[in-house]
Amino acid sequence: MKRRKFLKNSSTATAAIVATPFLTSCQDTPKASEVTVIPETKVNFPIVICTWNFLNASAKAWEILNAGGTSLDAIEQGVKIEEDDTTNQTVGTGGRPDRDGNVTLDACIMDKEGNCGAVLAMENIANPISVARKVMEDTPHVMLAGKGAEQFAYEKGFEKVNLLTEQSRLEWLEWKKTSEYKPIINIENHDTIGMLAIDQNGDIAGGCTTSGMGYKMAGRVGDSPIIGAGLFVDNEVGGATATGVGEEVVRTVGSFLIVELMRQGKSPQEACEEGVKRIMAKNEGRNDFQIGFIAINKKGETGGYCVQPGFSYRTYSKEGHVNNASESYLTP
Repeated sequence: MKRRKFLKNSSTATAAIVATPFLTSCQDTPKASEVTVIPETKVNFPIVICTWNFLNASAKAWEILNAGGTSLDAIEQGVKIEEDDTTNQTVGTGGRPDRDGNVTLDACIMDKEGNCGAVLAMENIANPISVARKVMEDTPHVMLAGKGAEQFAYEKGFEKVNLLTEQSRLEWLEWKKTSEYKPIINIENHDTIGMLAIDQNGDIAGGCTTSGMGYKMAGRVGDSPIIGAGLFVDNEVGGATATGVGEEVVRTVGSFLIVELMRQGKSPQEACEEGVKRIMAKNEGRNDFQIGFIAINKKGETGGYCVQPGFSYRTYSKEGHVNNASESYLTP
């Protein structure tokens, strides 16, 4: 009897010991008003963003995205608008020549899988962005340069054209009187259309195309066709592209840097600002050049930042078609 009583009392005590923490934990349960609710992540796509106030290029890209097209098609068709605009002397046909009078074009493109293609210092072909896509899709290579890129374009059905318009030729002849190489900030220095897009599936692509610095040395290539410098896309994170003095962007592998900063948690705006600051840290005391970065992350958030005042970038989404004035590292 004593043994049964002991066991009974022990069981009761044990139950009490077990129950006490349980009851205490129930009493400590926070009220609904005290629970932190993680908001649902808001996304903003499809969307396209491009360097500078290229209204027609961003409108064309949006037309494709809004109709359910892919980000890659939107990029190619969007930047081709500027390549074909002879009044735009920084891209494609009508671009300013090098100091020898030859128009040489650079471009690159990158898709959601990380595939990429580029052409460098290519002459006589009007749409380098389309040739870059052919390099990506139809060759085992990433880059083709000079005569090799031109020959490849002919093999793919591209026609030979005269890229030097009369306006650009006359300006080049005027430049030759002094042959002074001092690109004007935000004019000859505004040498690129870089574009990033996210389609309705959330997939990112990017492209960059340019005629390079006006009156550059023959054979000069800047950042624009260099994957990681003028353009970089990671479909898990976002994308970035650049404009301005390409030599400075190459030195910091600028677009790749910005994407990696976003991977680490920075917003597109914060990442672009850091990218510019890295460049300026290597150019202490200089104020004679322009660099502009734009970026987009997987949610469709965007950002842009530059060295000098005067840079802007276009965004087009269901929220509207907007030209965004960029903040700058240097003030007026």
